[in-house]
Amino acid sequence: MSNFSKAKGFKKSKAGTYLSIGTTIFGAMGVVKQARKARSENDLLMLADAAVSAAAIVTGVAVLVRELRRLGDDDVLLG
Repeated sequence: MSNFSKAKGFKKSKAGTYLSIGTTIFGAMGVVKQARKARSENDLLMLADAAVSAAAIVTGVAVLVRELRRLGDDDVLLG
């Protein structure tokens, strides 16, 4: 199997899924900062944007966790 094929399959591997979860959670820190700033400035529109972004992050992590469960022990890169 070529290196390019392995790299393409990385996104659907356990390691790739863990990496996606980590980067998504890392992105949540920006949403937390945005929400804190919105609350301190009493900006309801920015607070609503932060809430929608937080909901998207939670949904994204849930989808990635479901994908991780589907992968089980069948890792693409190890096979």
